[in-house]
Amino acid sequence: MRFTFTEKKITTSPDLRAYAERKIGKLDRFFRDESDAFVTFSLERGRHIAEVTLRNGGMFYRVSEQTGDMYASIDSAVASIERQIRKNKTRLEKRLRAGSLTEKLADAPALVAEPVEEEEDYKIIRTKRIAIKPMSVEEAVLQMNLLGHDFFVFRDQDNDEKYAVVYRRKSGGYGLIEDEK
Repeated sequence: MRFTFTEKKITTSPDLRAYAERKIGKLDRFFRDESDAFVTFSLERGRHIAEVTLRNGGMFYRVSEQTGDMYASIDSAVASIERQIRKNKTRLEKRLRAGSLTEKLADAPALVAEPVEEEEDYKIIRTKRIAIKPMSVEEAVLQMNLLGHDFFVFRDQDNDEKYAVVYRRKSGGYGLIEDEK
């Protein structure tokens, strides 16, 4: 597993980084391929925040935990990500035939663009390029929830691979926007 550490308003010790590598590195057993771990340590109003994002084969798992101690935040983040991974693998295994789980994980989209706040002159502040992969609506909703985003763009494999967007509705539930071509 490859690690990238970021610090915000805090300076971490080498012992804390080694602890994070050891704890998060244990999650590598869930993946067949090499994974990337992005860990951000921050301190806000006396709360120690550990944000962990794992990337493996196009699937992203993200969690942010805050406690009074950075070591406890890391432990909590690892437990939360492990739950996400188990939940995702269980859902995919139920839905897919045996042996195709690794193929589907490799076909997952790379990243979903975050909503951009616009100014009055419509200045584009950030641009992301993403690979839009074919998947089912259920897989798109699952990926959106794993990323913690409000919407997700994908190609609907059940509808001639037309472009579609799933989104979280303010009133609860999910919505689907489909291309009519």
